[in-house]
Amino acid sequence: MADWHRFNVRGDGVELAAFSYGLPGETTPGKPVVLLVHGWPDSHHLWDLVAPQLAEHYRVYAYDTRGFGESDRPAQVAAYRLDTLAADMFAVARAVNSAGKTHIVAHDWGSVQAWETVTTEGADDAIASFTSVSGPNLDFLGEWARGKLANPTPSNIAQALSQVASSAYTAFFQVPVASDAFFRAFGSDKVWTEFLHFIEGTPRENATFGPTLRDDMINGLKLYRANIRGKLASPKPRPTRVPVLEIVNDHDIALRPAIYERTHTHAANLWRKRTTTGHWLPYTNPDYLATTAIEFIDAIENGASGTPNTIDRAHVTGPAGDLIGKLAVVTGAGSGIGRETAYALADLGAEVVLADIDLAAAEATATDCKGKGVLATAYRLDVSNTGAVTEFADQVRNLHGVADIVVNNAGIALAGSALAATDEQVDRLFDINLRGVISGSRAFGRQMVERGAGGHIVNLASAAAFTPSRDLGLYSSSKAGVLMFSESLRAELAEHKIGVTAICPGIVHTNITSNAQFAGAADEDATREKVDGFYAKRNFTPDRVAADIVAAIRKNKAVVPVTPEAEVGYRVYRFFPWASRIGARHKLAD
Repeated sequence: MADWHRFNVRGDGVELAAFSYGLPGETTPGKPVVLLVHGWPDSHHLWDLVAPQLAEHYRVYAYDTRGFGESDRPAQVAAYRLDTLAADMFAVARAVNSAGKTHIVAHDWGSVQAWETVTTEGADDAIASFTSVSGPNLDFLGEWARGKLANPTPSNIAQALSQVASSAYTAFFQVPVASDAFFRAFGSDKVWTEFLHFIEGTPRENATFGPTLRDDMINGLKLYRANIRGKLASPKPRPTRVPVLEIVNDHDIALRPAIYERTHTHAANLWRKRTTTGHWLPYTNPDYLATTAIEFIDAIENGASGTPNTIDRAHVTGPAGDLIGKLAVVTGAGSGIGRETAYALADLGAEVVLADIDLAAAEATATDCKGKGVLATAYRLDVSNTGAVTEFADQVRNLHGVADIVVNNAGIALAGSALAATDEQVDRLFDINLRGVISGSRAFGRQMVERGAGGHIVNLASAAAFTPSRDLGLYSSSKAGVLMFSESLRAELAEHKIGVTAICPGIVHTNITSNAQFAGAADEDATREKVDGFYAKRNFTPDRVAADIVAAIRKNKAVVPVTPEAEVGYRVYRFFPWASRIGARHKLAD
């Protein structure tokens, strides 16, 4: 167990067991004070792996909320109303920091209680900041649900039903005899450890419970019975001026990300970080949670985040895009699909880091992205240089943080005879198209795995990867390598909740065709002009590919054929490969 030292605090009519991490005399006066608040069915031991990291920077305290752990356990359901729990939190905050403001980090029902606290009048005089993990404001949630039902569009109904399905267990929790008996039978440390491991991969050794777990499970059900029906039936949302960081977990078993979409209408100072993590973040990803909380608290204390821009990009000033708080890296961002993808990611609120061998082109894209109200930075990068790619990934991590999304888009075209191509042309093609993708995926993928908060890698393949052609043998080989590498990497990284997508466009008009080389062509310029003209007439623009890239990230798709001819070619090659082989004999420039 962690180095907790108990003392008592008088709450609203109950004795609360409070704890300092380390003896109070061991902490340095003047450091910011952080108060950790657990949810159901936990106790202060929820924070055993987070508190030591926070204690390197702050004076750290926690407490068992009423009904849990070593605190008093009122028998009446009414004793667990949120206004009473908020009074408890204020009492503990005053006890641990009577002369200053306290930073709150709270999870699950602890976060629900903290929302009640920070929306209480005068809260900004006592609370310096609030980091919310997997626990909404119930008044905000009730308002959100009523708004969806009042405007029953297919999207709104789908979002409401998704949350109803995720919250179905709360109906069972309202039934005292049945739910109490269930947890009396199955509420053991071993069962709960295996549940967390099965649901979201929580390392078994991270699940640190106190000796009161079964009793906490049963008694803590009073939180649900005292608050949910009343709050959702008659929400009374109140504003807060306390700075709030919402950590939104895409894989939260109980709470869908959509329910947070209107928080900004009540929280005047709101930041949001969204990752492919699960509900029990303090157990499953304690390092990520501690790092994120430290960055936010430092930003509030010092006016600047510990790691440049990681918190700055998460600031919510209006209706937030799906990717606000995320960092996206795009190679080949100076034109075509790379540029349009940068625009699409910026439109959704992501900070974008843009790389291209043509720095001026990347800077132009960055300027346009800044006009959309996001942070954007351009770098020169030759993806054929593996060492340069690794250095670039390290530079991004040091200056911007670990990327959440990486789009390995940079590529070139080489058409014509495989026999006529020079060795230099072949080396350059594979160094850029295949090795560049592998290098980018490896460098950024390692960082994502180390962080432990998921991510997504998008690799640009091509319909040529599964459409053989006598004139595209070398190009097709490079893209087929990208496709198979992406499928294999997806399998490797799945356990880390890192998605990998291979995007396979067909005939898309970009400057890749106007710059393509045609090995063995009698008149290369004329051939290039003819092919480029055909692509121009096809008029499938790169912004449409970018839209499919964003959709693939959202839905974590494995392989995405983009154009109609790519869709057809993908299926023909899978089910009628002989037809693909016959078609491969057709000359590209005919």
